[in-house]
Amino acid sequence: MNQEKIGKFIAKCRKEKKLTQSDLAEKLGVTDKSIGNWENGRNMPDLSLFKPLCDELGISINDLLSGERISEDKYQEKFEENIVNTIDYSTKKINLSSNLVGVVLIVAGVLISLTAMSIFASDSSWGSIYAVFGAIISLIGVCKLTRKFKYTKRLLICLSYFVLYNLVLFTIDYMSVVSLKQLPRFCYVKEYFENGVVCKNTFYNVYRINPDTPNEYVIIDTKKEYKEDTLPIVPFNRNKAGIDNIIKCASKYVGDNSNDSYLISLLPLSEYGYVFEIDPKNLGLTIDYHITDWYINENYYLEKSIVYNSVSIFALIDNVEYIKYNFSGKSYTVTRDKIENNFPNYKDIKDKTINKDNFNKYLESKINDTSFIDSVFKNIVA
Repeated sequence: MNQEKIGKFIAKCRKEKKLTQSDLAEKLGVTDKSIGNWENGRNMPDLSLFKPLCDELGISINDLLSGERISEDKYQEKFEENIVNTIDYSTKKINLSSNLVGVVLIVAGVLISLTAMSIFASDSSWGSIYAVFGAIISLIGVCKLTRKFKYTKRLLICLSYFVLYNLVLFTIDYMSVVSLKQLPRFCYVKEYFENGVVCKNTFYNVYRINPDTPNEYVIIDTKKEYKEDTLPIVPFNRNKAGIDNIIKCASKYVGDNSNDSYLISLLPLSEYGYVFEIDPKNLGLTIDYHITDWYINENYYLEKSIVYNSVSIFALIDNVEYIKYNFSGKSYTVTRDKIENNFPNYKDIKDKTINKDNFNKYLESKINDTSFIDSVFKNIVA
């Protein structure tokens, strides 16, 4: 079907009838622009307009589709050819419309998924529900685009797309978990325990410890090695104060103000604000916290923090000899000699270098044992 030829034929017949584009448009109930598009070959009249258009122009539908007046001897031949061309044209229009709907559905599905993962909080189930809903909408779009394929090939394409789409969603979610330290949106089990919550999905588990507190932290367990009784639970922010982070502050000498300040800022009690002073003569460190000691001593938090901070500072700064912790109510002093002789397994934690596994084993894992902390605190604090 030659649209350009048909358009020129419509224009010729219109002029023969001494009709303007506006006249013809008014008779057919369409716009002047539509007539112009037909005559310029940009598109074809709607099938429902074929007969009214031919009546106004004094031609047959066979003439219109041929783009010329057909003689009687060629009428049957052209009629059959035009039927085939019309069916082919209609099929292409239907496929184009279906493809357009398919593309719109794919884009809409992707936007729904991305919007859901952006708007809803990570611990809200609505984020995952709408993200999967978006995946289904997008899948319907792919199914429309693949209608021309055989059933087996179409099924394989649609299934592969749906699996790949969800893998992308899982990857984006995992990247958010790692970068933002948050719970995953996609999990099949969410369990609560005394110190937090765990979200389990097919690929990894995520633990949220001390939820909704200043000392909240997240553990991403990709190996699924932790259970509740082996989970490293501490009363402070482990992502911030854990050995994997504070070890970068290791130094041979006390007196590097930027390094010392950064180390103190990572350790427990820093959340209350502080100033510190270095004693270069006696190699000491004095930290003044902006809080009263008894005010923060719920569940032995003060004792746990002083024990943890002392072992950490003495292990990380080689030549510091004493640490004095000043609060508005009281002061506590800890010396290297007290730590080395009275903290169990200190030499396993720090010999020439820090052993991170032993740090976690002999300090971190025992930090919530109040009887252990009480005993150590009495032996190391003056």
